[in-house]
Amino acid sequence: MTDAADGDAASDDPDTAEANDVTARYYETDEERVLTFERENGATAAVAQNVEGYAMLKVRPTAEGDELERYYGFDMALDHAAELLGVSPSDLPVPERAADMGM
Repeated sequence: MTDAADGDAASDDPDTAEANDVTARYYETDEERVLTFERENGATAAVAQNVEGYAMLKVRPTAEGDELERYYGFDMALDHAAELLGVSPSDLPVPERAADMGM
């Protein structure tokens, strides 16, 4: 996972991070916290958690897509998202506001 403090993913926006041809965006809906990833080649993945932040993380192919799997840990959810994107989990940028997702 690439942290905004690590340099190449730095951004003035705590909801967006970019690194290694992956753009990550964090946002909240009335029901969920959502972290989406998109590669320059069009591959996508999303990680979602209830807005209260205590439930398992859901991995989806897109923010609105069907749930593929649930995980307790953020690292495991990021591993699955990276697999969907075809990159290493360490290549995923994580916006500042999404860093505390998981149980």
